[in-house]
Amino acid sequence: MILNYIIDGDAEQIIQENDGLKELFNTTIMITGASGMVGSYFLYTLVKLNEDYSANIKILPLVRNIDKLNLDIVNKDYVFPIIQDVIDDITYEGDVDYVIHAAGPASPKIMREKPVETNFANTLGSANTLMFSKDHNAKGYLFISSREIYGDPNENQKYFTEEGRLGFIDPLVPRNGYAEGKKAAENMCAGFKSEYGLNTKIVRLAHTYGPGMSVDDGRVQADFLKNVLNDEDIVLKSDGSSVRTYTYISDAVSAMFTVLLKSKDIVYNIADERNEVSIKELAETMVQIYPEKGLKLVFDIEDDENAGYAPFKFGILSTKKIKNELNWSAKYSVKEGFKRTLEFLQIE
Repeated sequence: MILNYIIDGDAEQIIQENDGLKELFNTTIMITGASGMVGSYFLYTLVKLNEDYSANIKILPLVRNIDKLNLDIVNKDYVFPIIQDVIDDITYEGDVDYVIHAAGPASPKIMREKPVETNFANTLGSANTLMFSKDHNAKGYLFISSREIYGDPNENQKYFTEEGRLGFIDPLVPRNGYAEGKKAAENMCAGFKSEYGLNTKIVRLAHTYGPGMSVDDGRVQADFLKNVLNDEDIVLKSDGSSVRTYTYISDAVSAMFTVLLKSKDIVYNIADERNEVSIKELAETMVQIYPEKGLKLVFDIEDDENAGYAPFKFGILSTKKIKNELNWSAKYSVKEGFKRTLEFLQIE
């Protein structure tokens, strides 16, 4: 088995929830950012389709560092890695049916320390992949966007909908290059659809986690995972009142395949409103996963608690659209998903 049992099970879930992904059989698919958490799950799912279902998919993972890809996967005769930065012109002469643009930093540390590179991955990277898709007459193009394009919610606003007004984002804050880059990329997707007829799709993700995420990327869920793995008390750097939704990676990728292959509209929120919890509640849930460890919650509030982080207390993504139009719903609760993630990290 190429994939470990957790990822293999997740890939099987994604396949079964999308009618076997038969539309992808005998196609060629490019995945940018294929070594990241989201991109790698697309890659793993396609690999399983080939290995277990004889799907005959030609896979083009675009990555900067080939060493970050699973060697067993790289050596498969249906995998053709493209080693380059997505902000450079993409050179590939063969046919391509689908392009999934998942490249781009999602770490608050990188957003804060490398705002230019963060912006470029979304703006230049999207321009390159969109032009590539147009030139290769691709059947479909998927852009992975973010909840952050909505900005700060207005007063008393709890939910963001795809058709609603966006909140405020200060373009002069360097860290906001992430949100501004995503917004510019979304506009390009709409433009290529309107001007060239390219079948572009956009998914706006809330906080997504699971196997493949780094425990050193600076997000609170990563910090909490590291604490549990190291048998350390969980340390909160704020009062923990900010409310977020957390979506397990296989649920999110299953939804993204559904949008790419089944949706009629261009943009959909992906989140799990069942798993709407405060940061404090998330920390308490992580402690409860392994009660035998005897871990506790510790508060160590910093003066600049939002440095590098999205400073939103509310602004939950509404998923009525994807549920009503595409009949999608998430499978895993926060506790189940993070337990699954911890199991993966311990066998990695």
